[in-house]
Amino acid sequence: MAGEFARDPQGLHGRSVTGPATSAATTAAVTPQYRPGTPTSDSLGRNPFADGIESRSSYRSGHAHGPSNGTNPFVSPETSRPASSYGSSSGRDTSRFGERPARYFHSRRIRKEDIQKPWLEKNHPKEKWVTILPVIGILIGLGISGFLVWDGYRSVVQNKYCLVLEDDFSNGLNSDIWTREVEVGGYGNGQFEWTTTSDENVFVEDSKLHIRATLTDSSLIEHDTVINLLDDGTCTSDVPSNCIMATNTTSGNATIVQPARSGRIHTKKGARIKYGRVEVTAKLPRGDWLWPAIWMLPERDTYGPWPASGEIDILESRGNDWRYEQGGNDIASSALHWGPDPANDAWWRTNNKRQALKTTYSDGFNTFGLEWSQKYLFTYVNSRLLQVLYTNFKEPMWKRGNFPEANANGTRLDNIWSQTGRSNTPFDHHFYLILNVAVGGTNGWFEDGKSDKPWLNGSPNAKKDFWEHREEFIPTWTQPEMQVSKVMMWQQCNGDEDIDEL
Repeated sequence: MAGEFARDPQGLHGRSVTGPATSAATTAAVTPQYRPGTPTSDSLGRNPFADGIESRSSYRSGHAHGPSNGTNPFVSPETSRPASSYGSSSGRDTSRFGERPARYFHSRRIRKEDIQKPWLEKNHPKEKWVTILPVIGILIGLGISGFLVWDGYRSVVQNKYCLVLEDDFSNGLNSDIWTREVEVGGYGNGQFEWTTTSDENVFVEDSKLHIRATLTDSSLIEHDTVINLLDDGTCTSDVPSNCIMATNTTSGNATIVQPARSGRIHTKKGARIKYGRVEVTAKLPRGDWLWPAIWMLPERDTYGPWPASGEIDILESRGNDWRYEQGGNDIASSALHWGPDPANDAWWRTNNKRQALKTTYSDGFNTFGLEWSQKYLFTYVNSRLLQVLYTNFKEPMWKRGNFPEANANGTRLDNIWSQTGRSNTPFDHHFYLILNVAVGGTNGWFEDGKSDKPWLNGSPNAKKDFWEHREEFIPTWTQPEMQVSKVMMWQQCNGDEDIDEL
């Protein structure tokens, strides 16, 4: 049919041709002059894919039906075209090539006049203050900070200290400095220990002082016993009740001798200070109901009996572990005791604690210190920056105590410290150092009902109850001693201490 596509020798459709179509017989009789895939003169200038779309890359603009002469060197042989390229299966939409206009080279070079130079532009006059004001603020802040640091440093009192005592126990326990106390009266706290002169309770080993608590020999408790320290002259107290004790085994009688033994030593004979510093490096005991202490008492009862003349507790703790409700050997406590009489002791106004960090004070040695002057007093652990208790003396102690006008029996309470004219009275005279390990007690240091305490403070059977429950707590006495490696005392010696005034 005229106008139809004729099938070329390769079996592909070509362009329409004029004249009748070649018969199949004629076509079959023709012997190809070229091997398959070789372009013929008839195919030169055709779209080799015969899909009706001329390759724009094969023609120049203005030639609608192919080049007038020459061949397209980029034409693929007809037989090399994959079947997937025919019709709609072609992977490339070749129709878009007919829609894209010719593209010429376009320079991307930036013109000099298009370059922006904001730093050459003239800023608004007020914009400079955006920078100036913050800089001024920073400089002012630095200046204020520097002044505060300088003022703080200037306000710190820089006292001069003179060494009074340095003892590392390398030569044993020096009796010219240390005195062992021997008593059985409980030291006013209902303590359960008998302080002895025995080397079992106070001794030096490997250049360390040991103050060790032990249980009393059971034979002294299970049989009628009387111990009179006045007979052998060892008692260091002038009060008979502090020197005599007994066990009475009569049925229902709770009287027994002290169920524990321990040690207590002091420097009253060898070292005293009025203002200054004290440092004691020690490891605290481990064991339920043990009560270690590093503290100071006045050399004389200048203002009356305890607590009128004061007491300085540098360190108090408990041998119970950290689970003890009041705080065990992970707690260091400091306090001042002061007041007109025992019923009006204002210690609770000057009391504080410091907890050990991820350890206990029984696990290693720590330095427990005191710094004391006319204007302030503070205690610390290991560093003066790690303070436990700080007390300033800006306000008179009598006023701070806010004591009642009369005590419980109606006796009028007068200001017993007013005659000195000093606000730090009664902490204005000589004190000496005491080291000891107490056991139990009925004064409340171990509160009733806390952590299965086996005795009641108000009970006449307190000591006996403690003894009868010994099998429960003795296993906890894995380290029933305070070890001390060094003691140092300094006297403040600025020249204005009035050391010999009292």
